[in-house]
Order: sequence, then C-alpha cells, then structure tokens
Amino acid sequence: MGNERKEVLENRIKKLQLDLAAQNFEAVLISSVAHIAYLTGYGNFSKEERDAYLFITQKEAFILTHSIYTEVIKSQVKHLTLVEISRREPVRKILVNLLKKSLSPRKVGRNTRLGIEEDHLTVAEYRALQKEFRNIDNFDMSLSRIVKNNLEIENIRKACHLGDEAFLHVIKKIKPGIAELELVFELENYIRKSRADISFKTIVAFGKNSAYPHHQAGLTKFENTPGQIILMDFGVKLNSYCSDMTRTVFFGKPSTKQEKLYETVLEAQKKAVDFINSKIKSGKAIKCAEVDKIARGFITQKGYPSIPHSLGHGIGLEVHEHPTLSPKSKDYLQEGMVFSIEPGIYIPNFGGVRIEDLFVYESNGLIQTTKSSKNLTVI
Repeated sequence: MGNERKEVLENRIKKLQLDLAAQNFEAVLISSVAHIAYLTGYGNFSKEERDAYLFITQKEAFILTHSIYTEVIKSQVKHLTLVEISRREPVRKILVNLLKKSLSPRKVGRNTRLGIEEDHLTVAEYRALQKEFRNIDNFDMSLSRIVKNNLEIENIRKACHLGDEAFLHVIKKIKPGIAELELVFELENYIRKSRADISFKTIVAFGKNSAYPHHQAGLTKFENTPGQIILMDFGVKLNSYCSDMTRTVFFGKPSTKQEKLYETVLEAQKKAVDFINSKIKSGKAIKCAEVDKIARGFITQKGYPSIPHSLGHGIGLEVHEHPTLSPKSKDYLQEGMVFSIEPGIYIPNFGGVRIEDLFVYESNGLIQTTKSSKNLTVI
C-alpha cells in the first residue's frame, strides 16, 4: 500500500471515529460492500455473499472476514486489525469481545449504542445483534463519499474512457438481424476483455422498446428498416469505480419527429450544464432540485411528457450515489462531486431518447468525463 493511499484510508477511519463520538455511538458495524471498499481500499468482496464486516469503535478499527481472505487482507489492508470469522463463533459474540477490549468490560452492556447500516443488513443479522445490544440505531455514512478526491476522480475518468472505447466498438456491431441481447454481449465482452467489469446491467433497446427507460434487453432483433432508434445505457467498473453513459443513435435517416425529440433532449442537457456553470461562475449555491427543474421545464415547455426519472445522480464506488438531481432533492452541488446529467423523453409505441454524461464539478466549471460524440448519429 502506497504511503499516500494509506494516509487517505487512515484519515477516513479517523473521520468516521470522530463522527461516532459526535453522535454518541460506541461503535458501528459497517456491512455495505461499497463502504467497506471506501474504508479499506479493497473492493473485491461480493455483494451476494456476506464476506466481511468492518467494526469501528471510537479508538480502534477491525476488519472481520473469513479465512479465505486472510492473506490478501494482510497484504492490502494493513491499517485495520484483522479478525477471522467462522461458523463456530457468532459475529455478535465477536463484536462484544472486541468492544470490551476497546472500551473496557465495565462500559460494555446491552445499552451500549451500536450503529448499523440498516439498508445493508438482513433481518436475521439485525435480530442476532439484538441478542447482545439493546440500543441499536442507524448510522448513515453515505454522505461521506459524496465529494471525491483526485484519485477517485481519476479512476472514474479511466472507467469513462474505457466506456467511450466500448461504445465505438459496439456501434460497428449494429446490423440487421442482431438481437438486443447479442449487442449486450458484444458490449460487455469488450469491457471484460479490457480487464474491467460492468457497473450495472446493460440496457440495449431497439425501436419502440426505447420508450421504456429501464428496458430489459431481450430477443428483439434489429430490423432492416430506416428510422429505428437504438438506445444503449451502460457502465464500466474499473479499479472499483464506476462510469455510466447513455447514447441514442439511429439506423438510417431519422424522421423529423425523431430529430426534434433528439434535439430537445440534447438541448435540455446543455441548459442544465449552462445553468450549473453560471452558478459556479457567480459563486452562488447550486440546488440539485433547481438543476432538475431547468431541464425538466424545458422538455415540458416543448410539449413533451416530463422526465419519468431523476435528471441525474452521483457516481463513484456505486453507480448511484449522492447527490441526487431530482425535483425533491435536498442536495447541493459542491466542488469535487461527480454526477450524471441524463434527460430523456419517452413516447409509448414510438420510442425514446436519453443522453447521459458524467461531469466533475471543478472550481472553474463542469468537466465532462464521457467523451463519446453527442451529435445526432446515423448508422
């Protein structure tokens, strides 16, 4: 572990411990895979399996994991104390013993205040903890990741760059007769051959299917008829960090209605970007809800239905993080945030258009990290 990286991780633990003290928690059990990666620098635990926990007290920090991870954790996570877990001893008992060592046996009892991540803990795990701890409350550290450091931003840039390359590759594969799922395979296979992974389930929608924002790719085949819409929404996960991008292209010359649809979505995104940049230049606070309103209002003023999803979302170790750019969002944009702006128009039995890019909030304005062309593309 490099000294700079180790210092960053140690500082994250120290900040968390200060937050514990400020909120009167004796300890917190971290179960979110993303938060474990954020605090350890190790991102290979599975979301499907309970491979590890972090247990952070006001003075000490432990990583609890199975013996199959012992060697890799010893070599890569040197700033935390390793504790092996097994079926022989319940995790709840281990936590009590660790607390007794960290605080003192006299200060540990059923009223000891333990923090949990209620969105990342099963009911069975919660009930097990209740056998030892009476005072359990939710501890939310999701906002800790909202502002990215330079290394995190660079990792997101690299993921975006690979995503751009994947788009250039897959657009050449769109030919009459290919099915949506086949195009998904081409895209994801290119990403994996590049020694990365996908950051979420890829969306490929042909024709009228593009009217469904989260269409599940199926056996619909690409027809040899002009004016078809092809919508692709995909992401790359590289060095544990995610990208996210949507492009909508056309087969053959699009109709006037399709062109207007595309131009409206593109202009809505541009207006949102311009609004943010004007606020940055003036030094004024930027409410995420106001950004959403700019793009959403432009689309409805043009006579189209409102965007059926939020305008954007933060991204990092997970593909959806704070901030949220939506009508009811309470978030404010800050320097160092990375987020999407993705307006869309969807017309049932006709088709839809979505354009999505990632942006970094820098001191002098937004920097777009997804570079694929947004000019109306005809294949």
